[in-house]
Amino acid sequence: MTDFKGKIGRTLADSEPHFEERPHPGNGAPNVVFVLLDDTGFAQFGCYGSDIDTPNIDALSADGVQFTNFHVTPVCSPTRAALLTGRSQHAVGMRGLAGWETGFPHAAGHLSNAAATVAEVLRDEGYATLCAGKWHLNPGTAVSAAGPFDQWPLGRGFERFYGFLPGETDQFNPELVRDNSYIDPPATAEEGYHLSEDLVDQLLLMVNDNKGLRPDRPFFAYLPFGATHAPHQAPQAYLDKYRGRYDEGWDVVRQRWFERQVELGVIQPDTTLAPRNPGVEAWDDLSDNQQRLACRLQETFAAFLDHTDDQIGRFVDGLRAMGELDNTIFVVMSDNGASQEGGAAGTMHEMKHFQGITESPDEAVERIDDIGGPRSHTNYPWGWAQCGNSPFRWYKTHVHEGGMHVPLVVHWPAGLGEQAGTKRNQFTYVSDVVPTIYELLGVTPPEVYRGIEQMPVTGHSFASVLDDADAPATNRLQYFEFAGNRALIVELDGVWWKAVARHFPGADFDTEPWELFDLSADPSECNDLAAAEPTRLTELIDLWWQEAEIHGVLPLDERRLELFIPRLLDHSVHRPDRRYVYRPPMTPIPTRTAASLTDTVVDITARVTGAAGDEGVLISTGNENSGLSVFVQDGKLVVDYNAFGDHTIVESSIEVPAGDCTLGVHLERVGAAGWIEVSIDAQACGREAVPRYLMTFTSVGISVGEDHRSAVSARYSAPFTFTGTLHDVTVQLPGGQDPDTDEVEVIAAREWSRQ
Repeated sequence: MTDFKGKIGRTLADSEPHFEERPHPGNGAPNVVFVLLDDTGFAQFGCYGSDIDTPNIDALSADGVQFTNFHVTPVCSPTRAALLTGRSQHAVGMRGLAGWETGFPHAAGHLSNAAATVAEVLRDEGYATLCAGKWHLNPGTAVSAAGPFDQWPLGRGFERFYGFLPGETDQFNPELVRDNSYIDPPATAEEGYHLSEDLVDQLLLMVNDNKGLRPDRPFFAYLPFGATHAPHQAPQAYLDKYRGRYDEGWDVVRQRWFERQVELGVIQPDTTLAPRNPGVEAWDDLSDNQQRLACRLQETFAAFLDHTDDQIGRFVDGLRAMGELDNTIFVVMSDNGASQEGGAAGTMHEMKHFQGITESPDEAVERIDDIGGPRSHTNYPWGWAQCGNSPFRWYKTHVHEGGMHVPLVVHWPAGLGEQAGTKRNQFTYVSDVVPTIYELLGVTPPEVYRGIEQMPVTGHSFASVLDDADAPATNRLQYFEFAGNRALIVELDGVWWKAVARHFPGADFDTEPWELFDLSADPSECNDLAAAEPTRLTELIDLWWQEAEIHGVLPLDERRLELFIPRLLDHSVHRPDRRYVYRPPMTPIPTRTAASLTDTVVDITARVTGAAGDEGVLISTGNENSGLSVFVQDGKLVVDYNAFGDHTIVESSIEVPAGDCTLGVHLERVGAAGWIEVSIDAQACGREAVPRYLMTFTSVGISVGEDHRSAVSARYSAPFTFTGTLHDVTVQLPGGQDPDTDEVEVIAAREWSRQ
């Protein structure tokens, strides 16, 4: 009653009512849409130079404002953090990938609560806030059905969410979340399902629900596609469309795209096309199989992007049909440059890259027709990635231009007026987008949000640049950093300078070399001026350190993959004793919240009660491309170890008895190989060597009592649910800690029969 401003008398006659006024941005307030693509390079949209069909993005550009000097961070999570908060990615706790928790403020694993997101701010202004797509802004240990949910999209300002939480997912068999609950996709790949189509279906549903019932209420819609991040996957019709398109190879195609960039005015005529990056061979020097594989992988990427563009077109058409497009500030961009994670030759399965597994093109072409479909998890080779980053050097994860100079299109018919169809070459950065939106909407972000004092919004609105093609850039000093790679872009005396240091693990931060470029004359970083301009370089390096202090970049930290190793005493899903007990029914468990079935020693114990003829999966992880499944079939206990299509099958020599019994599986690494042994009621009854014992299977987590969606083993069809009673499955991993004493308790593998 403390907020009641009326009067309460003894009767209604001597009382005065008071009605709380709900927040509303005012009649005519524009909608806002952010469309974010993943791992899409500067040259890959048609309007930025490529021959990939992107007519819908091209149309938005032709009727909007196209930015040609827009920069982001070189990886996904930091870009998303800067985009949604309007602040430095380090300041808000996201120096690297979501989940990198180091004990320092710049790597908290999630967005700081002292940095309200644009969704939180606009929701409190009366906007509907809707999200469909990739989140990747909270720790991997917090994305299971057990939560916590405070950093999920609904915890950070979105009223509705449909999509996936980690960094990637299979486009045909995704791990989907609706609001705060995991759900199954509405159809299968065989029925024509693809995630990008589903995301647009769901976002249009959310918008229609809002506008159909509350036409007065504007919306903020965030559509971060999984595309074009690996796995590159597209419907067959799109794959067929690009057959033979890239047979000329990356040298010829990159030159053609470069020339078209000049023709379109995306780059200046005197720009130099950067030479091939180290590790990229001349196309004509490749073998026939190398060329065949590389062409098919690039065709698949093009099909994936083309298909995504069509989904953007569907969303645009939906807004147009409901009369909302003209008054919608529609922003399209990429989160970083094209990815190098396919390696020099490309890969049928991207997880091979992260495990240092080299797959020869001669092997890969044997499965060439699988590329782009559900039986692949592909990424293209470096040569095509650099083509996608034309005219620049390097790739995603690098702070050279290839890693972070990307497309940006702003479309707003009701607001751009005569500026529609024009280009902007002013420097802009991802944290500048939200301050621009705030200025266009007349919104002031709060100084205190939910009782927490907010850090200042440090991005620079470029609303003035939207209004005037000749307006000066509003952001004239911008630092960059990822995993020790450092850069600074600054305007000094009318010249745009860039200092950049590529960091290699173990190198001395104080002595490793920096490069210096005059971006005004050399936007593709081909002429290093470090030796010719040492004083200028020193000035920029000093500025970088100053900016690092201001924005919370320090301490410099080169660690990457090791930061995914869970800490056992942080009260998360990973128990100190490394003992995981799963009881069905359970929601499928995402990878980073589940027990690692690829650890050095893994003991799996299932307690079951069954009758003759009972069968089904006890526990599985991964999918048809790579994974592990433990199941009962034809009366036997079976393990299928699927190492990227190479299957090791272990089958018990005795039958699973009726009634109560304990089924065991022991896995153990020996160098790069390993072995598996199965047991029934502690009696060892089957053993096989594993030629390739993987570090990780895939991005798909654990299913209990079934194989969720895509079958790991060809010996059954998913879900192959266990028909007996599965009481529980226990996974014991080595190196646990006693939770009572906090002392390390090494859990030794038990002795197993060698018979």
